[in-house]
Amino acid sequence: MITKEKQYKNSFSGKGVFPPKYAFTLLIPFRNIFLSPRKLIQRLDLKEDHKVLEIGPGPGYFSTHVAKKLKRGRLVLLDIQCEMLDFSKKRLDKRKITNVEYKLTDGVSIDLESDDFDRIFMVTVIGEVDNQSNYLNEINRILKEDGVLSISELAGDPDKLSIEELQSLVTAHGFEASDIFGSKLNYTVNFRKKNKSDM
Repeated sequence: MITKEKQYKNSFSGKGVFPPKYAFTLLIPFRNIFLSPRKLIQRLDLKEDHKVLEIGPGPGYFSTHVAKKLKRGRLVLLDIQCEMLDFSKKRLDKRKITNVEYKLTDGVSIDLESDDFDRIFMVTVIGEVDNQSNYLNEINRILKEDGVLSISELAGDPDKLSIEELQSLVTAHGFEASDIFGSKLNYTVNFRKKNKSDM
């Protein structure tokens, strides 16, 4: 039997869920070279009153900036690791950011209301999801009709999907690619939820 500690240790240098004990490495400003919070916010085309879901926020590297942008909106952080949500909460609380909710998920389903989010985003997360098909169906369910699913993949992530692999995966679940930003090394693809009449 492999313990959680062993799984985390292996996943730091290989595939799998990122270990909470190394969360501090995700806050290094050097990450801005690959994708800065400002650039991500531009790609998301956020409005101040949007309701946004971030899947797999880690320690909240992007979360603080996104939450500040949502002056009349709300940010929900969803993660399978309680330690990461605790880390994010401490970080955002320290900055007195209060328009944020924290949700723990079992990694199987997403216990959130249907047609509720304007934007859903994840950065270097999709490759770590075990049941990608089920998760994408759930994301489709909770995203508003005109909502955007934004997925970013960065160089150096052992779970990284190519743009082609990502498009093939996501478009099979009721989405169509609308925008591609960056390069093959570091990219963001925005997907629009297809209207029911188009399906």
